[in-house]
Amino acid sequence: MPSYTVTVATGTQWFAGTDDYIYLILEGTAGCSERHLLDKPFYNDFERGAIDSYDVTVAEDLGEIQLLKIEKRKYWVHDDWYLRYITVKTPVGDHLEFPCYRWITEDKEIVLRDGRAKLHRDDKTQILKQHRRKELEERQKMYRWKEWHPGFPLSIDANCHSDLPRDIQFDSEKGVDFVLNYSKAMENLYVNRFMHMFQSSWSDFADFEKIFVRISNTISEYVMQHWQEDFMFGYQFLNGCNPVMIKRCRELPKKLPVTTDMVECSLERNLTLEEEIKQGNIFLVDYELLDGIDANKTDPCTLQYLAAPICLLYKNMENKIVPIAIQISQIPGPDNPIFLPSDDKYDWLLAKIWVRSSDFHMHQTVTHLLRTHLISEVFGIAMFRQLPAVHPLFKLLVPHVRFTIAINTKAREQLICECGLFDKANATGGGGHVQMVQRATKELTYSSLCFPEEIKAKGMDSKEDIPYYYYRDDGIKVWEAIKSFMTDVIDIYYESDEVVCEDLELQAFVKDVYVYGMKGNKSSGFPKTIKTREKLSEYLTVAIFTASAQHAAVNFGQLFLGMYPDEHFVEKPVKQAMMKFRKDLDEIVSVITERNKNKKLPYYYLSPNRIPNSVAV
Repeated sequence: MPSYTVTVATGTQWFAGTDDYIYLILEGTAGCSERHLLDKPFYNDFERGAIDSYDVTVAEDLGEIQLLKIEKRKYWVHDDWYLRYITVKTPVGDHLEFPCYRWITEDKEIVLRDGRAKLHRDDKTQILKQHRRKELEERQKMYRWKEWHPGFPLSIDANCHSDLPRDIQFDSEKGVDFVLNYSKAMENLYVNRFMHMFQSSWSDFADFEKIFVRISNTISEYVMQHWQEDFMFGYQFLNGCNPVMIKRCRELPKKLPVTTDMVECSLERNLTLEEEIKQGNIFLVDYELLDGIDANKTDPCTLQYLAAPICLLYKNMENKIVPIAIQISQIPGPDNPIFLPSDDKYDWLLAKIWVRSSDFHMHQTVTHLLRTHLISEVFGIAMFRQLPAVHPLFKLLVPHVRFTIAINTKAREQLICECGLFDKANATGGGGHVQMVQRATKELTYSSLCFPEEIKAKGMDSKEDIPYYYYRDDGIKVWEAIKSFMTDVIDIYYESDEVVCEDLELQAFVKDVYVYGMKGNKSSGFPKTIKTREKLSEYLTVAIFTASAQHAAVNFGQLFLGMYPDEHFVEKPVKQAMMKFRKDLDEIVSVITERNKNKKLPYYYLSPNRIPNSVAV
């Protein structure tokens, strides 16, 4: 009688194992096996991290195995089980891999296909077509779109973390409890000792050093020593945590009436301001989006303020970017003076502090929250709704949306909600942060997420003119490595542009992102359809770069790019493409490491060995 060897791998997470009854059914082209009991309660199989093997004997050959069914039946109490994968050795010696990487909860049956990626057109039998369709129908019931706030990109329909499908929940909620982590951070930084300073005016700039006393590393110490200096202020626009605001000034805006006489002492080339602009030496950072945003009024005992400054910067003879003029509000006038480096030391320093304060709000709410977290969630929800697990694009994307929906749900539950931590800690709390996201969403475009396009649109693409813009240099390298990997994988499954056009699941995925995630906003430029392999490569690069590299550049995280511990792909050509991708990333790491040697301010946020795969923090 034919015998199959079945190997089952249980997850390594805490409480991943189970004591429940586990049954297996093999379904092939020539027949279906009986229901086999693999494990009984207290047999010590399926424990956390275990790999267990079983011989399954059948009455007759089943032909080519198409589906594998796993049933879990409760023994005493509900006992969730995380199944990593199952392998099957057939009677003729073939090895089949069935990736799962899912939680099996309550009394449920899950149906798995072997790990070979297939487009819809590749499924020839009715049973496989039916399985594909049923999987998406079930997912679309679980992953529903919802408008959390008017004007926001749509998000998951869940009021709290526990409402989410089990497969996308964190293994432990405690680690992502914002309230708990906030309290721990305050304690670790000794900030609680100085909270009184935040409730009133500070008496001395030296008070900043008390806040930094618990942050001890080379970079923070250097920044603390030089934070008041103009070169450090300019450097942060290039390589700080929000390096996306600066752009080359092609024409001085009328709302910033700076003259050559005002900034002459800052210009080093004996040129007028207009001539410096023509030579490409003047840069602009404009916080117009903050104009009119309501400041936090949740605590009547604490007055809080917001500014919408405009900052003019200059590339000096040392190729350093330094500020030469700051206007605190958008409308010029007698009550809105332009501050200059020639002003009193503390007037100029306070003007720079107002700019840095505004930069903080833009960074947290727009650059970080909207343009990485919320956009990555849009791609993630659309993926779960429209791409079955067997689809090659699902296998490509799923590592890059891991825990993204969960972290965003926790943020809506504790961080950006009414009376959340934003209300307690930020001047934009109490509704201002919501207004900012609403405004920024209207302006969000697909092209602005295409890293090289956005850099070029801001006039920041020339390495010769702007040699110390490491965010640009490293970002371009990582973008190109990701896109090359996307192209390699796409070429394996899509032999022509026609195949791309005919992939209805791909087109449904793209449509979901546009219609629901971006609310059908034509001005966003998000595509409704994808018609070529080149455009598909770009689209996937946008999704993955946003979730990994872009988020790392403005947040800094932990699960690294190019490392795929969950093996969704089993085909040799894809694994070879992954090896090439990792090699490309390793080369980028070497270049960045060599460049950073002996630098007082090394830039490593976009070094691939420090880029998390997904938005999970």
